Amino acid sequence: MNAKKIAILIGSLRTGSFNRKVAKAVIALAPETLALEIVEIGQLQLYNQDLDVDPPKEWKEFREKIREFDGILFFTPEYNRSFTAVLKNALDIGSRPPAKSVWSGKPGGIVSVSPGRLGGFGANHHLRQVLFGVNIHAMIQPEAYISDAAGLFNENEQLIDEHARTLLTKFINSFAEWVER
Repeated sequence: MNAKKIAILIGSLRTGSFNRKVAKAVIALAPETLALEIVEIGQLQLYNQDLDVDPPKEWKEFREKIREFDGILFFTPEYNRSFTAVLKNALDIGSRPPAKSVWSGKPGGIVSVSPGRLGGFGANHHLRQVLFGVNIHAMIQPEAYISDAAGLFNENEQLIDEHARTLLTKFINSFAEWVER
């Protein structure tokens, strides 16, 4: 059986991003039935419908790349009770034009990561609304809100928090089942 190809989109561009660290930890924890790959989104020009006539090269490359994947995982921090603009921009670019959306029908999952106590709850649920709008079938359970992110890793960026490891392992194994369904 071939592994399902899963794109990982990270909604934080920050050097030392907790979301990137958690995404890399999930890649290491993933079952062999999934082949996970981080797809960069920081280089994408802001979406402008006028550019759909002759889309920028980066948009074309991004759309073609996402088409190759069987599913999508989103890792997002919470900014002002929502997910980030860079992630929304990627979703907008991939959804246009509507008849050629690269998202439609793909299974998806959300991990929100925050140094705060709520674990990006607001971002997670706001992103869920947008995924519904672009026809990504977001996994409902288990939910993944990762809080207190600053203490999860050692100086070598290795996940040292056992509670987080258990939660992320359960999440990625459930996501593998979700993708199969």
